[in-house]
Amino acid sequence: MGYHTPVLLNESVEGLQIRPDGIYVDVTFGGGGHSGEIIKHIETGKLVAFDQDDDALPNLIDDKRFVFVNHNFRFLKNFLKYHKIDKVDGLIADLGVSSHHFDKPERGFSFRFDGKLDMRMNQSAKVSAENIVNEYEEVDLARIFWEYGELKSSRKLAKAIAGQRGSKKIETIKEFTNLLMPFLPKHAEHKFLAKVFQALRIEVNREMEFLKEMLLQTMDIIKPGGRLVVITYHSLEDRIVKNFIKNGQFEGEVEKDFFGNVSVPFKAVNRKIIVPDDAEIGKNNRARSAKLRIAERI
Repeated sequence: MGYHTPVLLNESVEGLQIRPDGIYVDVTFGGGGHSGEIIKHIETGKLVAFDQDDDALPNLIDDKRFVFVNHNFRFLKNFLKYHKIDKVDGLIADLGVSSHHFDKPERGFSFRFDGKLDMRMNQSAKVSAENIVNEYEEVDLARIFWEYGELKSSRKLAKAIAGQRGSKKIETIKEFTNLLMPFLPKHAEHKFLAKVFQALRIEVNREMEFLKEMLLQTMDIIKPGGRLVVITYHSLEDRIVKNFIKNGQFEGEVEKDFFGNVSVPFKAVNRKIIVPDDAEIGKNNRARSAKLRIAERI
């Protein structure tokens, strides 16, 4: 488990209510922590795992019940169809970035190290954090920092970046963080930098857009009675998942038909959000912000 320690492992796998003959999908394979536990409960069934990052390849499970798809989960339905799978009994998504990525300086996800401004989950993708910082219009940079980082100083940040890159391209994490220094609030420097890097990472990987695409597909592929299990780590993605489970959409109130009847694809299994206990947080600091939501297909 050196690659990544899964958060809420037992609670999330239990939430799937795994049947020995069932078909399950892990759309965020990573280090294989959740998949490895899921497959223990499968006998004649199948587990399909997705991950767009080639760093996940050494962690693959050598088992005839296991199928790996080296692509983003936005292509969920297409690849299930390719593998002749129409419906599944459950799907799990452990969103965000793994500890593996934060701990590898060359991937550019963490401000703890110097290195290239990268942040691409799919290393063959064309757009990196460096491209965004140096090529986006100032107004678009401000939007990213406001929408994805919820930073009040988003416009000032964007203006400072635009001014700096006018004379010298911003290529490394150190160059970027040095530029941010005048904006760091006292006693909250780490939190501020985390929000800036989160905003860039979300834009690089189009995380909110692809999450919505994947969730919409679960309505078609999860069988009635099947489970949707999602672990989130920040309010933006959690809000999307919460609204989808509650309303079948991402914004606004639930829609009603002509007769006033409500039709939603899922019902929440846990009315109260499941969070890690103190013991798990003590072992894994990343667990501090984790929230688990479980829903059943109606």
